Formats: sequence, structure tokens, C-alpha cells
Amino acid sequence: MTTKRKGRKPETIKIGNASVKIYRRLKTVKFKRKDGTLVAKDYPVFSVEDYTSGKRTFHDTTKRAKAIAMAERLARQVSTGETTAASMRNADAASYGRATELLRPTGLSLEMAAANVAKCFEILQGDNMVEAARFFSQHRVDRLIRRTVAEVVAELVEAKRSRGKSIRYVRTLKNQLARFATSFAVDISNVTGPDVQNWLDRLKVKPRTAKNFRGTLHTFFAFAEARAYILRGSNPVGTVEQIGTNGDGAIQIFAPEEIAALLKAASKEFLPVVAIGAFAGVRAAEIERLDWRDVDLADGLIHIAAAQAKTRSRRLVPILPNLSQWLAPYAEQRGKVWKGGANDLQEARAEAVKAAGVAWKPNALRHSFISYRAADIQDVAQVSLEAGNSPSVIFKNYREVVKREAARQWFAIAPEQPENVVTLKTEAGQ
Repeated sequence: MTTKRKGRKPETIKIGNASVKIYRRLKTVKFKRKDGTLVAKDYPVFSVEDYTSGKRTFHDTTKRAKAIAMAERLARQVSTGETTAASMRNADAASYGRATELLRPTGLSLEMAAANVAKCFEILQGDNMVEAARFFSQHRVDRLIRRTVAEVVAELVEAKRSRGKSIRYVRTLKNQLARFATSFAVDISNVTGPDVQNWLDRLKVKPRTAKNFRGTLHTFFAFAEARAYILRGSNPVGTVEQIGTNGDGAIQIFAPEEIAALLKAASKEFLPVVAIGAFAGVRAAEIERLDWRDVDLADGLIHIAAAQAKTRSRRLVPILPNLSQWLAPYAEQRGKVWKGGANDLQEARAEAVKAAGVAWKPNALRHSFISYRAADIQDVAQVSLEAGNSPSVIFKNYREVVKREAARQWFAIAPEQPENVVTLKTEAGQ
């Protein structure tokens, strides 16, 4: 029996990535008649190609429908990996079957998946594909929410304001970031570490101010990172060098004669600000938030509420005898200790400094109090409670800055004629 090919093209049955061909042929069958003569007869058959055993074979049938059904069954087996696995050893077959099952959701063939793995292995120089995929997923730029630097500045400032941050803090934040936004009119995700570094390098400010700018920018980009405006873990300030103050932050204090001159030159409105800063060590920002009802002259205490304090911790500051004399004329006052705004405060300070002939020193009122108080009572723990600093900060920065005799002179400064100080009108018009 022989099979002859006919000239027509084979019919192809395809399922998934597998295809099986059906050839139409003429099969010659030879047989003997009763008289012994040999006769050959041709009739058409459909031959289904089969590679499932690892080599090419054919299955013949005279029915086209049966051939198509057989081809579909073979193609389905090849597509699911059943036939290949069947020709393997048990362990190899199980591995192959599991591999094809894992790849089913991806739509990739085992061959294509193997090619991708090999390429990734080459690029990553090792089996780091899962880690690389996680990193890529976390750094998908296409998933970022687009915001300009100016838009994020406005959003951050409003967020801090709505959360009850002090007017002074919000104002400083807004002013510093406004300068940055002016220089970077771009999408915030495009700002790099070198960009921030170059911008800080060009600032014509003192080292301590530059350090403050760096801290503000770190807060700014952390805010953006939390809201998916920049990639997670990509805060550009993290790569910017730390800024040393080179002594710019050294403690500066007033001498007793300087504070006496400032108090004498201060206006009636500004005098309590100077006195409370110099003889109670209350921070300037805390004084701006201080109300006269928090100044308890009867019990000799200034109440700094948690909401008013920089450290968000409530504390009681003693009103020392000389401070009590300076504040006595204001006993009936109501409302804010300082009723003006920040600009008014700066003007009042400038006038006092000019009249007194004394150079103003940043934070020197508070620095002076802590330095003289530590020298006077020789108790770092007590001073830390009064000032709202940790004992380690007091010990490191303020101990032995002044002599004890100078401390006694400081806390002996009092009004020459306190009875002649005119009491200011209250907000109620009293």
C-alpha cells in the first residue's frame, strides 16, 4: 500500500499557539483477484500530521470531518503542553506542565518566557529579576500625579495653616518656598538633587539660614512624596550635602548694661516683649502667641500652653522678682501681650535698638536668660524645665557662658520708678 501526494496545499487547524496540518492524498491499495491477477486501486484519504511523539507521523482517514476532529484534538494537546509532557520523564513532565500553567495568564509561550528570562538575566547580571520588577513598579513615572512646584507650595502652606501651625511658622514656610518656586517653574517630579544643591549653593545667606532652607525643602518634598507627586523614596534633598553653620549659630547674649538700655528705650507696647524674653526666656514666637491671662502675676507664673509652645509641651515659667516689677504696670491688661503684627514688632524693635544704641543679636533675649539663669542657680535640670529645652542642650550650649556675678546683676535689673510707668489701655477701653 502506497500514498501519493496531490498538488493542493494542506489544510491547517490552529488552536492557541499550536497548529496541525491535514494533507489530502491518494492512497493506492493492491490486492489479488480470485484468478490470481494483481490489481491496484486508488482512493482519496485525509492524512493528519502528528509530532506529539517527538517525530513526524500521520493518521489517515477517508472522512474529512474525522480528520478535522483529530487535528483539533492534537492541536489542543500541543497548546496545553500535554503531549510534550507525556513524552518526558516524570520530573521533567511535571515541571513543564507547571511552567505552562504559570504562563497561561500572561499569554506568553514557554519559549518566549524563557527568552525574556535569559535577557533579563543578562541585563541584571544575575537572578535579580523580582527585585528589579518591584523597583520598577515603585518607580512608575506614569502613575505620578502631576503638580507644579508652585501648586505644591500652595497646598503645603494651606495644609500647615489648617492644622493650626503658628502664623510665624506658616509665614516663614511660605516665604522660603516662594523663592524656591520662582526658580523652578516646572513639574515637581522633574526637580533633582543636583538642582536643589545648586540652588542652595547660590543662596546669598548665612550658613544657618541656608541650613533652615534645606530643612524646609526636605519637609516640602516629603509632603509631595506622601501624595504621589514625586516617586517614593526619591526626596531630592536626601542627596544634598548637610550644611554646617561654621560658628554662625554660636550663642550670643546681651550684657546687663545692654538689656538695661533696651528696656529704657523700649516703647510701652514693646517693653513687655523685651522683659519676658530677657527675664523668663520665653521664645519670641511664643510671646507673639501669649495672652495676658497667661501671665499670672499673683502666683508668679507664666503659663505656656502646649499649643503655644514650640515643643508642643505645656510648661510653667516662674516670674522672677525683677520681671514682676517690669510687668506690674500691665496687671490689668487684656488680650495679646503683643497686639501688633510681625512687621509692627520688627519696627518697634528697630526703634528700641536705635534709641538704646545697642546692636540687636538674634535670639539673644532667650539665650541671655538661659545663660544667666544657669549661672545663677547652678541647676541645669531646673533651667531646662523653665526654658523648654532638654538638659543636654542647656549643659552643652549655655553652661559657663557667663559668671555668677554677672547673672546676679542681670536679675537685679528693675525699673527705677515702676510706679511712674503708665498702664496701657485694655482692649475693652479701660
